[in-house]
Amino acid sequence: MIAHVGDFGLAKFLLRPTNSKESSSIGIRGTIGYTPPEYGLGSEVSTKGDVYSYGILLLEMITGKRPTNSVFEGGLNLHNYASMALPDGVMEIVDPKLLNNVDEVLGNHNGRLANKIKECLISMVKVGVACSMELPQERWDISKAISELHLVRDIILGARI
Repeated sequence: MIAHVGDFGLAKFLLRPTNSKESSSIGIRGTIGYTPPEYGLGSEVSTKGDVYSYGILLLEMITGKRPTNSVFEGGLNLHNYASMALPDGVMEIVDPKLLNNVDEVLGNHNGRLANKIKECLISMVKVGVACSMELPQERWDISKAISELHLVRDIILGARI
């Protein structure tokens, strides 16, 4: 369960050499739903764009819904869908496949562990939402996102249970 983001299609640039021995991107191809909004407005490729794509990927993994899902119409998108669920509605948007083994935990009436699982899922959705903010300057740096996800991992592995 370790995601490695290798290519959202954004590495496919049409390059045009310039006289100053630099290259500029004159056309960016990206994967619909993962490309940050600013790229459609002509902004330069940046690490903030990569963070956006990562946030969308994380939300997709948690919800089981692609950003191009037909339920996302009329201004609703995966980011807004997840954001509106925070914090109390997160369990309603989590992909049921992620909760298959949780039923056993809940069946054992282990409320403390069930609460830790819920806390982890809420934290992961928060990270996904913080990384996929519409404005680049409002997005977390990837180092902050990774720190938060390490905390989640520690909880899941029992380091803080």
